[in-house]
Amino acid sequence: MTMNILKRKAKKQKQSASHKKWTIGFLIAAVVIWIFYTYIMGNLPDGPQTVFQNWLPPTTVNEAMVWVICALGLNIVVGYAGLLDLGFVAFWAIGGYSAGWFMSTFFQQANFHFLSPKDVAKQPGIHLTFWVVLGLGGLICAMFGIIIGAPTLRLKSDYLALVTLGFGEIIPQFFTNGENIGGFNLSNGTKGISPVDNISIGPRILGPFDFSWKFAIFVFLTAVMVFISLRLRKGRLGRAWLAIREDELAASMMGVPLMSTKLAAYAVGAFSGGVGGVAFATHVNGVFADRFNFSISIILLAMVVLGGMGNVWGVMVGALLVAWINSTGLPAFGDLVNTTFNTNINFPSYNFLLFGGVLILMMLFKREGMIPESRLKAILHEADDTTSNVGGAH
Repeated sequence: MTMNILKRKAKKQKQSASHKKWTIGFLIAAVVIWIFYTYIMGNLPDGPQTVFQNWLPPTTVNEAMVWVICALGLNIVVGYAGLLDLGFVAFWAIGGYSAGWFMSTFFQQANFHFLSPKDVAKQPGIHLTFWVVLGLGGLICAMFGIIIGAPTLRLKSDYLALVTLGFGEIIPQFFTNGENIGGFNLSNGTKGISPVDNISIGPRILGPFDFSWKFAIFVFLTAVMVFISLRLRKGRLGRAWLAIREDELAASMMGVPLMSTKLAAYAVGAFSGGVGGVAFATHVNGVFADRFNFSISIILLAMVVLGGMGNVWGVMVGALLVAWINSTGLPAFGDLVNTTFNTNINFPSYNFLLFGGVLILMMLFKREGMIPESRLKAILHEADDTTSNVGGAH
């Protein structure tokens, strides 16, 4: 008994040290990137500056942080609770439209301002400060997560995936056709809602192209989501999620309330998706229905699986890597190859072929992901050992 207690303490200390190293590394990397794009990149010679603009432009860095925020939310649903969600793009869309509704002149019949930037003081519409809309968008998405989860979370595995897939398809189509709902314009249809208000930090107003300061805000939001994820993982709710992920029947027999625990996972994950949606709307200075397609849900799921389901840091690495490849890495590599060999290959069109191939290889040789969660890794390898012993010596 004493040995088991000592082993648990040693394991917790090791995990704590690992989290500390990753946290310090994340903060150092964020500071270095911010300093580079704010003070150094603009002063570089044309050659190196062109290389960075082609391979790692500021817009890609900011957008990658938005992907990280949403991937961390999906990790709570899939990685912690083991609930396959193929419709996470719906929460991203709802969060984005929350920014469009409460940070623009879209509802011109209203005239409400609350801590909004000074440059929109005389404009009609609803103008709330970005920081209020973040929480509001997250709460709206959490509410929708509970609404969609309440009647469907009794389903399991493939059936649950199909229901979430349907939800992820319905919401973007609803916004696409939401220009005339009983005579009311809810989403402006395919034209979208643009522009949205700038972000204000005290007296400073961040314009649509103020990438370095927006990066600092997105890093802060990512840090908050990392903190929430890690704290939940260690708490009672996180342990209940893991119990459901590993054996739902055993968890219920041990007194874990399945329905409320699953709903909590959906609500927290949806909240993160809503925050990411608001951040994305401010990043692209608007919200457009055609951006929220099914492929986003698949890419987010690939980020979680490739990075390491259940491991916050692994999901971050997976999200950053996949986001960079999808938005900049593959097109830049294609331009390099086409220029070098005088070819005309559309490399970005093969992105799903690439991701699909990588996922197949990962499932065959490293199912736990690039940076696996120790608990999930042990379970997977235990299952492999059991399978390899079937039919062997008794």
